[in-house]
Amino acid sequence: MKETMVMGKYPISELSIEKNHTTFTTADEIIETLKKKIDAHPVAVFIATFDHYTHTKSLGEKGMISDDILDAKNIICCFGKAIPEANMIAVRPRSIGVVEMQNEFVISFLDAPNPQAHEVMISWVESIKNK
Repeated sequence: MKETMVMGKYPISELSIEKNHTTFTTADEIIETLKKKIDAHPVAVFIATFDHYTHTKSLGEKGMISDDILDAKNIICCFGKAIPEANMIAVRPRSIGVVEMQNEFVISFLDAPNPQAHEVMISWVESIKNK
């Protein structure tokens, strides 16, 4: 798992997994596994999946997808069990992105302000590398 900054200001955690290092063959399989992990968590709640690839492709000339991306989906969940101040809503819910490429999957998420939620998401993502 590597930590990087996107656009110089968004801290993300990202893991690239070669397809020969996982039993998963599609982004949909990974999304379904992540949903099961969310459903089993005592606090997290599943909100939705978003098919980012299909949406972007539907924009025609207004949309752009790198040629090496085969699929791109987000699974959205929330770990929030308290709202200590109004601006906490700005950093919720959480989204984990799953991008399928020819020979690998790239799974990433914006770092969570809650260290426990952040560690849970890291463990979920790292579990995809299962071979």
